[in-house]
Amino acid sequence: MNLVPYILGWSVLGVVVVVLAIYRSMVARHEDDSLHVMAGEAPVIAEQQRLGKKVEHIEAWGKSLTALLVVYGLVLAALYLYHAWQVSNTIQ
Repeated sequence: MNLVPYILGWSVLGVVVVVLAIYRSMVARHEDDSLHVMAGEAPVIAEQQRLGKKVEHIEAWGKSLTALLVVYGLVLAALYLYHAWQVSNTIQ
């Protein structure tokens, strides 16, 4: 059983998750931590809402892809262990 293509796919998925985390931190860096509620600050409020929605969207993708990465890694580990067990049983 050759797991190399699956490991490469898992690695690519890991890189995507890391890049998404870096992108999220770059977007969140422009987020204003103070709360603006005055009527004259409407453009600032709109910008806060836009950035908040964008960060939430990125976080949703990040959580989904991270869960997929973990499950994929666990399946790969289980396949590897099963294969190693099968090989050890055939040798004896």
